[in-house]
Amino acid sequence: MQTTNGSPTWKRTLWILFFNQLISVIGFSSIFPFLPLYVEELGSSTGTSIALLAGLVYSGQAFSMMLTSPIWGSLADRFGRKLMIQRAAFSGTILLLLMAFVQNAEQLVLLRTIQGLVTGTLAANNALVAAVTPRKRSGYAMGLMQVAFGVGVAVGPLVGGAIADAYGYSSAFYVTSAMLFVAGLVVTLTIQEPPREKHIKGNRPSLFSEWRAIFATTGVAPTFLMRFLSQLSRMTIVAVLPFFARELISDGRSLNTFVGTAQGVLAGAAVISAVGLGKLGDRIGHKKILVGSALAASLLYFPQAYVTAGWQLLLLQGLTGAAVGGLIPSIGALLANYSKPGQEGAVYGLDNSISAAGRGAAPMIGSYVTTWFGTASAFIAASMIALITMISAQVLLPKTPREAAEAKALPETQS
Repeated sequence: MQTTNGSPTWKRTLWILFFNQLISVIGFSSIFPFLPLYVEELGSSTGTSIALLAGLVYSGQAFSMMLTSPIWGSLADRFGRKLMIQRAAFSGTILLLLMAFVQNAEQLVLLRTIQGLVTGTLAANNALVAAVTPRKRSGYAMGLMQVAFGVGVAVGPLVGGAIADAYGYSSAFYVTSAMLFVAGLVVTLTIQEPPREKHIKGNRPSLFSEWRAIFATTGVAPTFLMRFLSQLSRMTIVAVLPFFARELISDGRSLNTFVGTAQGVLAGAAVISAVGLGKLGDRIGHKKILVGSALAASLLYFPQAYVTAGWQLLLLQGLTGAAVGGLIPSIGALLANYSKPGQEGAVYGLDNSISAAGRGAAPMIGSYVTTWFGTASAFIAASMIALITMISAQVLLPKTPREAAEAKALPETQS
């Protein structure tokens, strides 16, 4: 039984990659709640502002990933997407372990920057999923991968925050490193990548020519813009959230756990909505899901700036997560529908690069805005960016090739 696109065995590969994504994201996200506080504890060896270093610990990784992800993606199409998953998992294993032993914040920023250069698990997983999944089931597949991502982001911060409060920050890095090793080992032992078609393995254009062709494909460039804006809105509050939460709760000893809970609640709600909205997008169109989700996110980010108690923030984070759950799978499915077969690695490598650009810019925007207007202003900025996302999606996104073909066939059927 073959494992080519559209055969029944694509589901087996999908579920293995679901597990891989789940374990990887739990590991990576377990350090998110306390990274700014870890920076504060380490201190600077050069006298650099802690606020700036707290932003750089996110932005450095994201910007370096932005530079290398397109290259890794195109190499995946040439040499195999499974190989890229292994590269991301095992290099992450080593780097996250080293982060447990850093002596100052500058060393942590350096290792995070190197991490961005060589990892990229999500892009590698999405490329292989897109390659083996039938186009008409892309919404379901990307929704399922979003479930893995969402569960990972929901569980990871809770685990990492609790470990940091109980055993110290370094312990969370040990756990992350072990999880990435397990994820890489599972893929190595259980997945046999389907053979690439001869015309895909043959004379391929140069990397830059391939990227130009992808951006010239109808619908791809606007979808990349949606990815950038959606990441910008989601990540603007990340570097600010621990400091904002510290103003809300009285028990500083449980701060890491509370921040992890806030991030986990958002991600958990996203999990609940992701698969349902992905399937709904397969039926009614992913553009509609994207527009509606972005509008809902905009409306829900705004009041978070004015909460006065921790439970209010948790409630609004959960509702925001339900909206965010429609953004990621709809954008991934639109890319799968707009792009051409055989370009999955390059497309999702570029997608990961653009996503990283959004993640890199967002913490710096959040830090800058809060420096001038206070920590609460980051939520207002996130709301405005989500609103821009909604308007841009409505105006710029064309019909997918399948939707255009169905619309063209409809008058012929009626006549």
